[in-house]
Amino acid sequence: MDLKLSQCFIAVDDHDKALAFYCDVLGLEVRNDVGFEGMRWVTVGSPLQPDVKIVLEPPAANPDISPADRQAMAELLAKGILRGVIFSTEDCDALFARVEASGADVLQEPMDQPYGVRDCAFRDPAGNLLRFTQRRAA
Repeated sequence: MDLKLSQCFIAVDDHDKALAFYCDVLGLEVRNDVGFEGMRWVTVGSPLQPDVKIVLEPPAANPDISPADRQAMAELLAKGILRGVIFSTEDCDALFARVEASGADVLQEPMDQPYGVRDCAFRDPAGNLLRFTQRRAA
């Protein structure tokens, strides 16, 4: 079976702050920027993975969602409870230094994990968890 990841979605409450982080700090590129019914979706991705797209979308982007559910999603995002993504890198420590220098919220400094990676963790400007892993030599 020929199955590959195409897109994933990350809720953001401020696209301009998100773009500054994902593009200027992490080095992702903007691939699409779409507005519809007062909402905005911005697609970014790594130049190293042209087939994988990360869509930065408003929380509760469904136009049919109830006001109570929209409020609940905004509150969960503000608490940093919504899921994020895990990126891989060749140099976890250098990436950590770059992201930390941007002022991002540090959750975990680089450390060796018992399952074979060195990783660190941050929150993006919207509060989403982002982990960065580097495979350790065997």
